[in-house]
Amino acid sequence: MKTSRAIVSSPVGTWTIEGSDEGITRIYMPHERPGPPSTRPSAVVREGARQLRQYFDSDRRDFDVVLAPVETSSFRRACWDALLDIPYGAVATYAEVARAVGRPLAARAVGNANHANPWPILIPCHRVVARNGLGGYGGGVDVKEYLLELERRLITP
Repeated sequence: MKTSRAIVSSPVGTWTIEGSDEGITRIYMPHERPGPPSTRPSAVVREGARQLRQYFDSDRRDFDVVLAPVETSSFRRACWDALLDIPYGAVATYAEVARAVGRPLAARAVGNANHANPWPILIPCHRVVARNGLGGYGGGVDVKEYLLELERRLITP
């Protein structure tokens, strides 16, 4: 499995999509330093980059890309699956996600699962907020604010 990378520029910095023909293995946030982009990324990585560009251009709300399998706990997997149920432009609290996965007292663990999400934006961990504010985000609160506002602008008349 040969790994390749493609970059996507956005108003909040450069994102890097990494993967192979089997699927996208990771998306690096702007503050992270992955290896250099590939001269010829795999078709799956190119498609992921295209869809991420569309998202930043406000032309895409849902993603249809192949995600590579990752080893993780069943709790993290359940949390990531629950994030896919949060509609574009909406938010859910850490506690609401904890209840959705059947662990109502695990709000902090939901935050840890979000931080371990290898596919930010594709699996929308930015849509999870604290009950009294934004909460944290692996890419920085300013990036989280931008992503939420990008989505909010498109659904608010």
